[in-house]
Amino acid sequence: MKYLKYLFLGLVFGVLLTKAQVISWYRIYEMFKFGSFHMYGVIGSAVVTGIIMLALVKRFKGKDMNGEVINVPPKDKGWKRYLFGGIVFGLGWALTGACPGPMYILIGNGLTVFIVVMLSAILGTFVYGILRDKLPH
Repeated sequence: MKYLKYLFLGLVFGVLLTKAQVISWYRIYEMFKFGSFHMYGVIGSAVVTGIIMLALVKRFKGKDMNGEVINVPPKDKGWKRYLFGGIVFGLGWALTGACPGPMYILIGNGLTVFIVVMLSAILGTFVYGILRDKLPH
């Protein structure tokens, strides 16, 4: 019962992304070909919202769902891991036509082939956990 509000927020988020066509492969393809501003507007809005929310969490000492204060570590100065991570993320996005968030929404919309994508993402996360100490951080 404690997590019901998170399930509800997830459902609302899924409906919003579906109605905004953010999960549409065509919209993603259109973005990568610089054919429309639609996805850039959505992503840009999300970035601005994230910046504002992070500033509010820092300023008002936001708490997580367990009631503990959220600690935001200092910004990392390294760029190599972001470049490598961005390339892997971008390749995955290009190959599947979806970034991680919409994977679940696509499954919920009946595109069951994305179960393979989700299982692959989970496997990739597991492999990262094994190789983490050998990768640049």
